[in-house]
Amino acid sequence: MTTATTAGTAAPEYGDKVIAVETAGSEPIPDAERHGSPLQLLWTWASPNIEFATVYIGVISVLFFGLSFWQATAALLLGTALGSLTQGVLSLDGPRFGVPQMAIGRFAFGYRGNLLPSGVNALVAGVGWFAVNSVSAAFALNTLTDLRPLPSLLIVVAAEIVIGFIGHNFVHAFEKYAFPALAVIFLLAGVWTFKEAGDLSTGAGGGIGGFLLAFSTAWGYAAGWNPGASDYSRYLPRTANKVRTVLYPAVGLFVSIAVVAVIGAASATIVAPEDATPTGAFTGHLPGWLGNLVLLAIILGAVSANALNVYSSAMSITSLGLKLPGWLGRSAIVVLCGLAGTGAAWASLADAGHAYEAFLLVIAYWVGPWLGVVLVERWARSRTPVAELAGRLGDRGFSNWPGVAALLAGVVVSVPLFSNQEKYVGWVPERWPSFGDITCLVGFVVSAGLYAVLRRAKAPQPTSA
Repeated sequence: MTTATTAGTAAPEYGDKVIAVETAGSEPIPDAERHGSPLQLLWTWASPNIEFATVYIGVISVLFFGLSFWQATAALLLGTALGSLTQGVLSLDGPRFGVPQMAIGRFAFGYRGNLLPSGVNALVAGVGWFAVNSVSAAFALNTLTDLRPLPSLLIVVAAEIVIGFIGHNFVHAFEKYAFPALAVIFLLAGVWTFKEAGDLSTGAGGGIGGFLLAFSTAWGYAAGWNPGASDYSRYLPRTANKVRTVLYPAVGLFVSIAVVAVIGAASATIVAPEDATPTGAFTGHLPGWLGNLVLLAIILGAVSANALNVYSSAMSITSLGLKLPGWLGRSAIVVLCGLAGTGAAWASLADAGHAYEAFLLVIAYWVGPWLGVVLVERWARSRTPVAELAGRLGDRGFSNWPGVAALLAGVVVSVPLFSNQEKYVGWVPERWPSFGDITCLVGFVVSAGLYAVLRRAKAPQPTSA
């Protein structure tokens, strides 16, 4: 891990080099290393979501949550819009502070308190999401080539780890060139899917409960990227246009998720063979040439997503502030995270469908409370000078117990009361099933409200290390 530096004017060592291994960790990016424009955030956040996991949130909204296509579309668009908006807002802190998103969390949780959300995000991104996307890519490669699932998985994860290992600039470049291919192929598949779709106006009686489940899934899916928002904007110059820095990631995230998830919802109205894999079910109605292209796009999309997941997982670990040995830098952490994610993917190969559903729902359970605290803190410090805040980022003695307390309270209140999972049903939906699953909403509101009160009662102050 590199040692902390301050913004300076020395000649760049990394700069805008694409084929160069990035060495920076969670320390602020010096002015001399700043480069790029907000436009690159458009495809960087669009490409990772033009993939099968996005298709699946539409599929489960119809098949598992009992919604009609039109009901599912409304829920998916609303949830995605909210998660995309906060993605744009959080991206602003990249040019402002030059550090990863989870390092910025030190404002809300304190230096040591930030260990909790940073550690959780490292696991969620580097193990959970990495496994989900790798499995879908492995099944696509298996369907396309008849190569067995395990070798297919190993090929996919090798590509994902290599991209994350090289680092920031290579990730942006990969997403840029993947974007047009992914967009064209999925749009073609969408046209064909709607042509073959069944009845779009009737569902299985999901009602308001099914709507809230679909909404929560879509919000959790989009907001699941929020803990990595500034990871990919932190190299932008401090003078980067603020409106564009908000707009491009929000639009890239919203359009890609909305379009692909709606295609998934339409595909769920088409009868698929009972023994089909998830990817095989999605491509079964397509002509051979297009089905093969979509399988290739599923592989490319999963690699695009996991390049970000494994990179952000490593950024979260560097944001823990631990004193790591010199050899255990960002690139080495990427490899370790990738290996852990590969193990989780291997374990879920046998029952991918249920693994998808459970993970896509649970992901919002921690993101909602975390986001509530972070947004309140961001609003409260909006008028604080950057120089004062920048010093607080590296202060190991800085503590903010109200943030940690509010985060934990949001989880403790929302999950036992409102969770609606196959393995656990909370107190409220057990008695009133029409509530569906509003865990993420309740967690967000509880944590945001409690933190606003506690922060006002006890403003965060530096303490001795």
